[in-house]
Amino acid sequence: MEKKGGSVMRQAGIIAGFALCCTLTVKAQATKRAEAPLFDKSLQSPLLVADELQHFMLTHVPKLPAAKNADDWKREAEGLRAHELEVLFHGWPREWVDAKPKFEQVGVIERPGYRVVKLRYEIVPGFESTALLYEPEHLTGKMPAILDVNGHGPGGKAVEHLQKRCINQARRGIFALSLEWIFFGELSGPENAHNTIGLLDLAGANGVGLFYLAMRRGLDYLYDDPRVDRTRIGMTGLSGGGWQTMLLSSLDKRVGPAVPVAGFTSLTTAIEHPEYAGDAEQNGADMRSVADYAQLMALRAPRPTLLIYNAMDDCCYRAELVKQGVYSDIQPYFRLMGSPGDLEWYVNEVPGTHNYQIDSRQRAYKFFDSAFGLNVSDKEDADTDMQVLSEEALDAGLPKDNLTILGLAREMAKSIHHQLPARTDTAWVDEERKKLREVVRYSAVTVTHAWPVNATHENNLDSREYRFEFSNGLCATGVLLQSSVRPQNGGLTVLIADGGRAQMMDEAGNDVDRGQRVLVLEPLFFGENIPGTAQDPGLATYGQMMNTVGERPVGLEAAQTAAVVRWLQGDTIDGTSTPGASRAESGSATPVRVVTSGPRAETVAMVTAALAPELFSGVEARHGLASFGDVFEHPPSYEAAPELMCLDLYKEFDFNVLSAIAAPVKIELQGKDAEVIFWD
Repeated sequence: MEKKGGSVMRQAGIIAGFALCCTLTVKAQATKRAEAPLFDKSLQSPLLVADELQHFMLTHVPKLPAAKNADDWKREAEGLRAHELEVLFHGWPREWVDAKPKFEQVGVIERPGYRVVKLRYEIVPGFESTALLYEPEHLTGKMPAILDVNGHGPGGKAVEHLQKRCINQARRGIFALSLEWIFFGELSGPENAHNTIGLLDLAGANGVGLFYLAMRRGLDYLYDDPRVDRTRIGMTGLSGGGWQTMLLSSLDKRVGPAVPVAGFTSLTTAIEHPEYAGDAEQNGADMRSVADYAQLMALRAPRPTLLIYNAMDDCCYRAELVKQGVYSDIQPYFRLMGSPGDLEWYVNEVPGTHNYQIDSRQRAYKFFDSAFGLNVSDKEDADTDMQVLSEEALDAGLPKDNLTILGLAREMAKSIHHQLPARTDTAWVDEERKKLREVVRYSAVTVTHAWPVNATHENNLDSREYRFEFSNGLCATGVLLQSSVRPQNGGLTVLIADGGRAQMMDEAGNDVDRGQRVLVLEPLFFGENIPGTAQDPGLATYGQMMNTVGERPVGLEAAQTAAVVRWLQGDTIDGTSTPGASRAESGSATPVRVVTSGPRAETVAMVTAALAPELFSGVEARHGLASFGDVFEHPPSYEAAPELMCLDLYKEFDFNVLSAIAAPVKIELQGKDAEVIFWD
């Protein structure tokens, strides 16, 4: 009878168990339907993200020095010049930087009143470029020279306005050296796209240094030409050429008179108008952290300088928006050096767009003629249009195996190897962690306010949606989920995905079904925390601007992740406390498991775990990288992965090193997507 009763009881228990399973399955089945609206709801405006980033960067704008006299300013200027050159050449072999110019003549085109000499030259070993030297027909004594550089746009060194000014300079008795610019003309091609220099950064060489060397080689060539008067070397260019002119002529005092045309703005104006920020080379890592372009313009004093901008520029740098930062603020330094008239301002009104057409060219001719002491007309020769040659006619030719930016980055990456020491003791870990903080510019933050945007309690699911504000003025968003029917005994999990929180819907449902409390986090530059719009996101622009002011996206994101984990461990999820309220201590913090999807999220999580391992129990990375070295074989765009474009990151670290620093956190870099245990 007891056996029968026991059997009945066991059968009843089995039936009850099936019933419970069915109940839980039904409840779990509702999870995804309940989750979907939470993942679709907007928690953050991209305009607000942009505004916060702009105000954050404004606090990083370096102040103009307050020099009392000319001697004070000369000392200050030399210090700024030396600092900027150290930044630009960070990671570049000294023998490359100091190498003598290597130019080879490959052809000559005789023209009326001048000749065009085709040149090929080395930027760095294996990476060559081309140039055209426009020589005056009649050579007498030491003659002036101008380094003519080009900007963004098709045609490269053959672009019409560049040819025209070089022709007219040569006919005025001036050597005109026209350089090809990387990614244009004979150096065109996707592997030379400017933002690719982020990979040079990753390998440990400041990418802007390549651009600086490319133009400085041209100056070296002119300076070493025995026919050139070294005291009369000028420089000019439009757009990116204007930026090159400002940069080289500020940092290298061999350049005398200079005419940058619509090529740069102050950092303050670039922050106000991110569309003026430019490409990665114009925002090189740390380049504007101590000396902005305003300071560099001040370094020009007392050398003659003509700034040309356009009244209705349809690209960037509209005259009346940039004037204060690049001209008005700089006038006192020219006065201090006793040459107030040597900083000139000119606004082109016809056509007034982004141009270096005849009005601006003739203004430049007049300026250089005066600076060089030439007694010639400032009018352009009447037959100039007929002198313009085709791009093919001006090609000098490059080796088939010529390196590119990507090729050079790959070569640098090949020499990087990360082997762990036989013993990873405390001293080694502490030293590596200190180095990591410096590389990613990590500065801890706290959650100053976790705004509870919304909360729901339905379909057996509790949710809270947050906008996290941090002590540095930036923000992040997240959705906190937990089951309302299962016991909360599964721990804490944070999910981060390259594609935003919707990408983690399945994993969130799985973890909730296991009884975990789950936070799906979108740090800065993830998900909704991307400035701009879906059609025109600002990841590359803002990421580069963060780099140039001395921050790093991955460091900011790691600081946010650590701060949110500490907040989550504090168990203050039920709304915001009233100021002055006290609460019971929560006891020891529960380590958090982190699951990521994609290489960006993986990098953020691994850096965070390496810097604050006490916060984590494990990191599981899916769809990520085995090594930062993989990036060079399958390179993402700057827009796709600003975290990876971090100066020195791969040079100093790889995931095996980060894993060792993060110990005892359990690291799984090749995590696989879990089977979905709940249904639509």
